[in-house]
Amino acid sequence: DRFLELTGTIEKRKMKDQVLDQMDLEREKGITIKMQPVRMNFQGYALNLIDTPGHVDFSYEVSRALAAVEGAILLVDATKGVQAQTLANLALAKKQGLTIIPAVNKIDSPLARTEEVAKETAKLVGVALEDVYLISAKEGTGVAELLYALLKKVPAPQGKSEASLRALIFDSAYDPFRGVVAYVRIVDGRVAAQEKISLLATKAIGGVKE
Repeated sequence: DRFLELTGTIEKRKMKDQVLDQMDLEREKGITIKMQPVRMNFQGYALNLIDTPGHVDFSYEVSRALAAVEGAILLVDATKGVQAQTLANLALAKKQGLTIIPAVNKIDSPLARTEEVAKETAKLVGVALEDVYLISAKEGTGVAELLYALLKKVPAPQGKSEASLRALIFDSAYDPFRGVVAYVRIVDGRVAAQEKISLLATKAIGGVKE
């Protein structure tokens, strides 16, 4: 939510708490259940963010998202420290060869063990303590620095637009007016409305509406 605010993707007057958590249960529990992709334009860059669930029960969703990106922010709760799902998701991100940016969140909480958790996180990721970003997403502290770290550290995609189309579907949804909306990471090539595409796994042919 703070990234959306900083990049001007959503006007401040239209911002609300937990923009990316759209399900009632997500808002109630303060957790992410359904991954949400969002595009932000900032300082000449197009940033494609996928907000993923952290809980270990959603590791399949996380693995799909990690296959579609170049980098990951490993977010550790300053009040809880490194959890089982932290280790599982970090292992997935490392397997994909992603650039990993560690951040400790909730440093504003009276229960925060910021220094201890930052040291734990640095050791886990294998970086210097000063490379762990200390943030409060609630208050916005340190979030701008984290955003600039993304621009500096995460590499751009290396696909070839003139090659044949290759894309990974990492999520999909059904819209009663538009039909199936597929979220894809284009690896190579390009796609336009009215073209035909085929799914390699099922051999199904589909038409691109927009």
